[in-house]
Amino acid sequence: MGKQHPHAYKALIALSTEVEENAAAAGLDPLLVELLKIRSSQINGCAFCLRMHTRDALKKGEDPDRIAVLPGWEETGYFSEADRAALHLTEAITRVSDGHVSDEEYNAAVAALTADQVSAVAWLATVMNAFNRVAITSRYPVAG
Repeated sequence: MGKQHPHAYKALIALSTEVEENAAAAGLDPLLVELLKIRSSQINGCAFCLRMHTRDALKKGEDPDRIAVLPGWEETGYFSEADRAALHLTEAITRVSDGHVSDEEYNAAVAALTADQVSAVAWLATVMNAFNRVAITSRYPVAG
């Protein structure tokens, strides 16, 4: 898709850069940002993005244990209240086809995060879901 429509792909990259800057300005931890990308990619089954963002998280100093337990984050004590709110909102947005983001899910995020952080998380999830779909549809290779 990126080769066939490079301007569209470059626009998605530019949007991603803007979203990353907004997340930083909102005070979201860069490690949490990577975990949100990983979690969306886990749900969507995007091996290419999983490998990339796991590597990025580790390079930034993320604890391998937090990455290992990410699919079961709700059952662990590894994540702060803000982390949990961001993860929950990211999952709800990623799974929007299962039902819209409920008032309960949204209000839980608003209770633990600032308005700027809620918006940043929503944009991160939106962009990551777009990248997952581009990578999966484009058949990006993931070799061992």
